[in-house]
Amino acid sequence: MTDEPNSQRQFIRHPSDIPITWSFADVAVKGTEYLRNISEGGLAFLSVSEIAEGVLVDINIPVVHPQVSMKGVVVWCRPESEGRFEVGVRFVDESNRFRMRMVEQICHIEIFKKEIQEKEGRTVSGEEAALEWIHRFAKDFPK
Repeated sequence: MTDEPNSQRQFIRHPSDIPITWSFADVAVKGTEYLRNISEGGLAFLSVSEIAEGVLVDINIPVVHPQVSMKGVVVWCRPESEGRFEVGVRFVDESNRFRMRMVEQICHIEIFKKEIQEKEGRTVSGEEAALEWIHRFAKDFPK
């Protein structure tokens, strides 16, 4: 993820609407929000709070088992509609990259699961959706 929201990106962004929790490193302030997108280099989420550039944040993705936790730094924050802010975070620990590949796949699987429900009227478990997604799409997943 680059520092500017409109500049050319180093990593492919993957859309997501899974819930996350965030907190300021070493501060009791925290929030529960939804991812807007995620990549190997960082993520963006919507927040009801404006967060200053340079602030260190801890990000947790509780819907992933085991829960994924990572550290990042806010690289941009811009106003959205209805008093919300889109916050861009760059991961600060290179070892998070492997975990982020897993999270990216999970984001795609969650979207796929919703598409199955909407387009086919089938309700599938997360495990069933993952197995079907892997069989159909994993070979084309960006490396």
